[in-house]
Amino acid sequence: MARLRAPGGCPWDREQSFDSIRKYTLEETYEVFDAIERRDWADLKEELGDLLLQVLFYSEVAAEAGDFTIADVIEGLNRKLIRRHPHVFGDEAAAAAGNVAGGLETADIDAKQVLRNWEQIKQLEKNIQAKDEGLWGRLDGVPRALPALLEATKLGSKAAKSGFDWPDVRGLFDKLQEEIGELEAELAVREAEPDSAAVASEVGDLLFTSVNLARHLHVDPEFALRETNAKFRRRFAAMEVACEKPLEELSTESLERLWNEAKEQERSLK
Repeated sequence: MARLRAPGGCPWDREQSFDSIRKYTLEETYEVFDAIERRDWADLKEELGDLLLQVLFYSEVAAEAGDFTIADVIEGLNRKLIRRHPHVFGDEAAAAAGNVAGGLETADIDAKQVLRNWEQIKQLEKNIQAKDEGLWGRLDGVPRALPALLEATKLGSKAAKSGFDWPDVRGLFDKLQEEIGELEAELAVREAEPDSAAVASEVGDLLFTSVNLARHLHVDPEFALRETNAKFRRRFAAMEVACEKPLEELSTESLERLWNEAKEQERSLK
């Protein structure tokens, strides 16, 4: 990577910056997801290499600016793993690595207690960082750079810890109906000349409520949507195979019939 970025290296690699390669990091991450979902381990090996390349790329750009190196990245990760696993490396080693959480249960603990310890240690780290940076809001620790579905999930989870949450799933169904009503009202008011910003805001509210419903149901909305996307791909492809002419030449009723047939065919194979 250093050679590619050096004088006489690759012209394209030399032109890249943190901003220009961000989109590739997101693409490579989703390609890792796709390989796992397809259980294609040979492809996963290659995709993990591509994802690792992103880490190396960022680290090399940072090293050139004198900010940090790949060695600093790895050292920081090692310290974090030791700091947040006192039940494995011992309290003294965890404290030496920066763990300030005292009185944790670490002997013969199960996975649930491990997660509780991890969250407690992590929260103390965030509190110290927030104090140093002058950040005190509960939601300040949720990065704005997260994908929107994940950000919404984390925001809802953080707010819930302070008691600001729906008491049960029923309340979220009611909230969904409320948001749908507000979207319909906005569309009715602006039927002649739709205000895209106002409509987008109402659609955003509807999506945010849906994400919180998924959180209450212990469903990861990102992976739930990915599975639905895959299901739509399968059924649409089945429609194309079943039709002897282009789909755009069919009536709405015929398209609906093909869709239902694709659904029934998929169900019969389960």
